[in-house]
Amino acid sequence: MRFGYRDICLEHDTGARHPESPDRLRAIKRTLSKCHNVEYVAADAAGEGAVFAVHDADYVEEIREFCADGGGHWDADTVAVEETWDAALAAAGLAQWAAEAALDGADGRQTPFALGRPPGHHAVEDDAMGFCFINNVAVAAQHALDVGGADRVAILDWDVHHGNGTQDIFYDRGDVFYASIHEEGLYPGTGALGETGEDGGEMTTLNVPFPPGCGDAEYMAALEEVIGPSIADFDPDLLLVSAGFDAHEHDPISRMVVTTDGYGLQTAYLRDLCDRIDAGLGFVLEGGYGLETLSDGVKMVHEVFDGHEPHAHDWTVDDSGRSVVDNLKDEGFPSTDPVDHVEDEDGDEDDDVDSDDS
Repeated sequence: MRFGYRDICLEHDTGARHPESPDRLRAIKRTLSKCHNVEYVAADAAGEGAVFAVHDADYVEEIREFCADGGGHWDADTVAVEETWDAALAAAGLAQWAAEAALDGADGRQTPFALGRPPGHHAVEDDAMGFCFINNVAVAAQHALDVGGADRVAILDWDVHHGNGTQDIFYDRGDVFYASIHEEGLYPGTGALGETGEDGGEMTTLNVPFPPGCGDAEYMAALEEVIGPSIADFDPDLLLVSAGFDAHEHDPISRMVVTTDGYGLQTAYLRDLCDRIDAGLGFVLEGGYGLETLSDGVKMVHEVFDGHEPHAHDWTVDDSGRSVVDNLKDEGFPSTDPVDHVEDEDGDEDDDVDSDDS
C-alpha cells in the first residue's frame, strides 16, 4: 500500500498516559518496516478553505488561536499543544490525498491509507471532542465532491466508537452515505439504529450498534447483508474507510472481539465490493489504542492488498448480533434485494449474486 504520513503528526503531544499518543504512529511504522511493498507519501496539509467546507469558520478560528496560545485541555479528553493545529491540518491533508489517489485509480498495492493524527471522526461542525479537532474523513469526502470529480461518496466507519461528527456533518445530505459499525453505549453514546438521516439525507445514514462481545461473525454479517448492499445501491464514486482498530479483541478500551484476521476479512470484502461497483477505495486512520493490535491491524490491511488471503473461520452469528442486523433490514436497509433471481440458459431459476453481495 501507499501510506500517507508526515512527521508533524508526531508533534501533537497529548501528554503522558494519554491513549491517543504519538507512539501509535511509531508502532505502526515499526511494524510496517518489516513488510514488503510499503511506500510513504508526504502529502500537503489541508488548506483552511477545505476545513471551512465542513467546519464552522468561527470554530476553526477558535481552535487555531487555542493552539497558537499554547493549547491545553479543550475538554477532559481532548488535549492540544501549539503544534496540534499544524498536525491537524496535516492529518486532514493526508486524508484528502487518500481520496484523490483513490479517485485517480490507485488500487491493489497502490491503495492509499492516510496515517494521520489527531484522529477526526468525533469532531462535529463547530466543536472538538473525543481526541479530534478536524474531521479528516469529512474533509476528504467534501474535497472529493468539490474538486475531485465525485458525485457521491460513501464512508464506512469501523472504529469501535460511533463517528458522531461525520454523521452530523452529512446527516441531511444525499451525496454522502455514512455507515458505522460500533459498540452500543460506548462513547459518545450516539449512533442508534433509528438514526438514518433527515431531509435530503434520509436513508443515507446506516448505524450498526452491536452489543459488547460481537466480533468477526457479526461484523461480516453486517457487511455482507446490509452495509455492502446498501453502499452498492448508493453507487458511490469513492468509498472511504474510517479505519479505527479499537474493536480488536485485545484493545484496552473496548469490549468487542474482532480478530486481526477479521480486519483482513473486512478489508477483502470492501476491496471486492469496490471492484464490483467501480468505486475508488481509501483508508483514513482513526482510533486503536493497543499499540500491538493497532499496528497488526494496519499491517493486515496492507497485506490483503499485497496478496494475503485472511483466514475465514466457521462461525455462527450471535443472537444479539443477528437481532441488530435483522432490525436494520426492517428499517429498510438495503433498499433492494441483494440477490437477483435470474434464469440460466436451461430456463431454470438460478441465484446470481450481484454487486451487492459477497
